[in-house]
Amino acid sequence: MFCPLRIGDMNKKIIATMLLALLLLDTVGAKSKKDKNEETQKQLLELMNDDSLTEKSHYAVMKKIAGNLRAKKDYQTLIVFLTDYVERNPDDMYNAYWLLMAAYTYLEDGAEKMAEYYFDRIVKNYNDLMIKDDTGKEQSVHFLCLQHLIQISKTPRNRILYFNALINRFPSDVNITELYSRLGKEYEKEGDFEQALKAYQLFLSQDDASTIRIAGDPDAYSYAKQLIDFSNSKKDWTFDTLEALESAVKKALSTYNPKMLDNYKSKVNFFAMSWKQDENSANAMENFSMRSFMHGNRIHFSDELDSSSTPNEAYLRTWGWSVYINVWYLYFRKVNFPADPEIHGRWEWAGIYFGEKL
Repeated sequence: MFCPLRIGDMNKKIIATMLLALLLLDTVGAKSKKDKNEETQKQLLELMNDDSLTEKSHYAVMKKIAGNLRAKKDYQTLIVFLTDYVERNPDDMYNAYWLLMAAYTYLEDGAEKMAEYYFDRIVKNYNDLMIKDDTGKEQSVHFLCLQHLIQISKTPRNRILYFNALINRFPSDVNITELYSRLGKEYEKEGDFEQALKAYQLFLSQDDASTIRIAGDPDAYSYAKQLIDFSNSKKDWTFDTLEALESAVKKALSTYNPKMLDNYKSKVNFFAMSWKQDENSANAMENFSMRSFMHGNRIHFSDELDSSSTPNEAYLRTWGWSVYINVWYLYFRKVNFPADPEIHGRWEWAGIYFGEKL
C-alpha cells in the first residue's frame, strides 16, 4: 500500500542530506588546505637549500618554515629543525636567533630546564643580534635571554652572573636600583658577604633607593640601610652571650646608671615603639637618653626573661618608667652579620617595646 511522504519527513531528509554534503565539503576543504600547507612547507624546505639565495632571503625562508611549525604546535619537529640547522651551519650569522626560537619553543612546551640551557648557551657562545619584535621595536637577543634566565634560573651563582651582565651591558634598559638590591640578595645566598655589602652600597647610592618599590621585597631599602650602617659601625655594644647582656642591663637598672644603659643600646637601628608600630617608621628610630625616663623613677624588672623568648630573640619585662606607659619590654637579639665572623652570633640590645605584650 502506498504511504505518502509527509512534508515534515521530507524536510528532515533534505536537511540531513544538506548537512552531510556540507560535512563532506568541509572534510575535503580541510584535507585540501592541509595538503596545500604540506606542499608549501615542502617547497620552502627545497628553497632553503638553494645556494643562489641571498643571506636575507635564506633567513626569511627559515623563519617562515619555523613559523609554520610553531603555528601547528609541532614543537618537537621545530626544535629538531632549528638545532640541527645550527649544528650543520655553525657560521650562520643568525644562529643566535634560531636557538632563541628553540628556547622559546621549550618554554611554550613547559620544558624550562631545556629553555634555560639554550638561553645560557646563546649568551655565552654566540654574538649578539638585534631583532625586531611584533611591534617592530628592535631588541637584543642577549638581553632577551638574560631576562628569561633571571626568571628561570634557581642557582644564586648563575643569577649573579646574569644580574651583573644586565647591569654592565644594558644599564639603560633595566632598573639599575632594583638589580643592585636583588644582586645583593644573591651574593648573600652564595655566602659572598663582601660582594653583597658592595651591591647594597651601590643600591643605596641610587637616587630612588628610598622610594623604589620592589615586588616581593617591600623592605629592600631599610634592610640594605641597616646592613650597611651596621657594617660601618664599631659594633662595640655587642656581648658574647645573652646571659652577659642580660646581666649587664639588669645591673645598670639596679644601680640607676642611665649612662651605662645608653652605652649598651645598639648604636645602629635601635628602635623604641609600641607593639603595633612598624619598626621602620620614622619615630620608631628616634634616639634618646635613658636618663630622661629614669629621672625620679624606680625601675623594676622580672627575674627571668619573658617566656616568649627564643634562641635568637629575648624580651625582658621592666616597669616603673612613667604614669603614661609604665611597662617597657627590652628587646635583645642575636646579631645576624655573617660578613664579620667575630660579630656574627653575638647579642645586642636592639630596641624597646612600650606597654604590655599583645
